[in-house]
Amino acid sequence: MTPASKRTDLPLVLALIPLAVLLTAIAGGVALSGFGGEILIVAMALAALCAGLIAYSRGAGWEAIQTAAGAKIADVLPAILILLSIGVLLGAWMFSGTIPLMVVTGIALIDPGYIVLTAFIGTALMSIMTGTSWGSAGTLGVAFIATAEAMGLPLAPVAGAVVSGAYFGDKLSPLSDTTNVAAIAAHVPVFSHIRHMLWTAIPSFILAGLVYALAGLFGSGGDAATPETAAATSAALAGLFRLDAFALLPVALAIGGIAFRQPPALVILASSALALVLGVAAQGWAAGDAVRVVMGGFDVSMTGTAPDTLPAALPGLLNRGGLASMGQTLIFIITAFVLAGAMETSGALARLMQALLSAVRSTFSLVAATLAAGATFVAITSHAGVTALIVGELFRPAYRDRGLSGENLSRSIEDSVTLVEPLLPWTVSALFMATTLGVPTLAYAPWALFCLGGPVFSLLIAALAGRTGWGIRSRRGTAPQ
Repeated sequence: MTPASKRTDLPLVLALIPLAVLLTAIAGGVALSGFGGEILIVAMALAALCAGLIAYSRGAGWEAIQTAAGAKIADVLPAILILLSIGVLLGAWMFSGTIPLMVVTGIALIDPGYIVLTAFIGTALMSIMTGTSWGSAGTLGVAFIATAEAMGLPLAPVAGAVVSGAYFGDKLSPLSDTTNVAAIAAHVPVFSHIRHMLWTAIPSFILAGLVYALAGLFGSGGDAATPETAAATSAALAGLFRLDAFALLPVALAIGGIAFRQPPALVILASSALALVLGVAAQGWAAGDAVRVVMGGFDVSMTGTAPDTLPAALPGLLNRGGLASMGQTLIFIITAFVLAGAMETSGALARLMQALLSAVRSTFSLVAATLAAGATFVAITSHAGVTALIVGELFRPAYRDRGLSGENLSRSIEDSVTLVEPLLPWTVSALFMATTLGVPTLAYAPWALFCLGGPVFSLLIAALAGRTGWGIRSRRGTAPQ
């Protein structure tokens, strides 16, 4: 008998019900009490219950759903370990004075009006060199956010720029896991895949950079009060911490380890351990506090200074990190994968994919269906790698039958799966970015212009390819008409 997860005889209406429940529950929760993490957890749980009932009606039990969810969690265990290690890193870098030093340096060197553009370019360069969006956002991105917070600037534009820069490298770097997985999914060489992505990546990058530059020119980055806020913050940090160059050693260790392709979680933990040692040896904090930082994060009370004697915004800037800070995010992840397991076991995933493929009539509709499939399935599975492989396997024959090169498929996978995932609040990547940067997904998403631009330019190129011959490659090397 064919497993329910592989069957496509489920009525499309039933396959859509869990998604409708998810979106309705989110909208209802927002209308009643505003957007929050609790709303997402409840919405995903209700959608998972709905999908589970459908699976049960088709002969699958809780054990099948649990097994499917467990397999997905096992697949993303490296990502979960990175998430937990970033929690430790944030507290440890505060403890060592690393983030305070970067904040004071940023206040001195970065023009407040151009911090959004600077965050975008800086994070993009790091992500290209290291190939990791999470590592770039969790290190350099955190420093940009802390600097903006110290300056009293809005955080959402800076967070959106950090996410855009981080995913620029995650999409284009040959060191990136998602770049390689997308190429594998479409059966194309990775460097050929990267070259073909430039058709959508370059205009998205330019557009994002222009908007970020204009945001600085027209003052969306801050107000006249910023210099006073920044000066008070710098003075207070200089009084609390010893801001010498040694505090940058954990940064050098983290960037070097990631650049040399060492396991990110181990590199981040090694950087954290060095930071904790420096906090005790150089900053003079108590050794017992180093242990507390690992679990509960840094607290300004560890400095021996009363919080009410500091600038009002400073405790909020300093009090962060620790394993406990990632607790709610782990609950999100588990709930998301229970939903994914139930959707897969019920056969809803296979039925939705069949419906998308049946709508293909042209090159444009094929690209649009690929983008829709990637976005839909990463929203359900919350796993970019698995989604890329599924979409690649199912769509590869359709591209071949239309005489289209596999690079078109691999690019469409990246422009949907890779770039859309950090914009959906319940996915693992969005949860990581929101937790690490301290800015809700729905707040930074409108500013994540590189991520938004990928699908738009992908559709635009597909729509115009028949007239321009640009950006769509046939299997013979000429653009299809």
